[in-house]
Amino acid sequence: MKKLVLLIGCILVSGVLGAQSFEVSGLQESYKGTIGDLIKAPLRFKNNTEKSITLILRKVETQIGGTQKNYFCVDNNCLDQRTEDYILKIEPGQTLQNFAIALEAGLVEGYSEVKYIVYNKSDLSESSQIGLNFIVEGKPEKSNIYSSRFITIHDVYPNPVTDHANIDYQLHDDQAKTKIVIHNILGNALSEYELSFTESKVKILTDQFSSGIYFYTLYVENEGVMTRKLIVKK
Repeated sequence: MKKLVLLIGCILVSGVLGAQSFEVSGLQESYKGTIGDLIKAPLRFKNNTEKSITLILRKVETQIGGTQKNYFCVDNNCLDQRTEDYILKIEPGQTLQNFAIALEAGLVEGYSEVKYIVYNKSDLSESSQIGLNFIVEGKPEKSNIYSSRFITIHDVYPNPVTDHANIDYQLHDDQAKTKIVIHNILGNALSEYELSFTESKVKILTDQFSSGIYFYTLYVENEGVMTRKLIVKK
């Protein structure tokens, strides 16, 4: 079984996030994820003036692992990792809330650091620096939560989840009909994933779900054999 790696993003901010014309907020104290995840750190940009402003967000220093990638993301779309600058145009009094900086977790343990500067294009004296530190640590292998002659399955990760989670499994019978069904607390089915004999992982999409408690059920030969909690946190 693949070794899990826990990604803890410790957010360090140099100086004061904010100037006379704009403020930057939204960073949490830490972000967690595992191998294969895209870990998003959301940023909010507020225009404190009565006129439109243009901000430049620039990557100034990167120290990340060889298997890691760093992105600017808008909504659910992440730009090419080679993009060094991003321009944000903000209307008077507006707060942009659809922007994030993301790190794709690598394949080995280690320490990563990315630094940014954001400044007002019309007044370069108004600027703030943002430092993101990431620590990748090894975790023990997960224990099985269900095993039969048809399938062995592990618990969902990460949990809580933001936009997607993963479930590792191994099918022992290529003729077995197995699937994962996601449902809400009322029991209403929201999504369904067939498990393939040729795969060992299924990706559960939760980006369209509101924050709250959900459940996932494993069905074998159309019979529900196991149900576990899934927490969505935006």
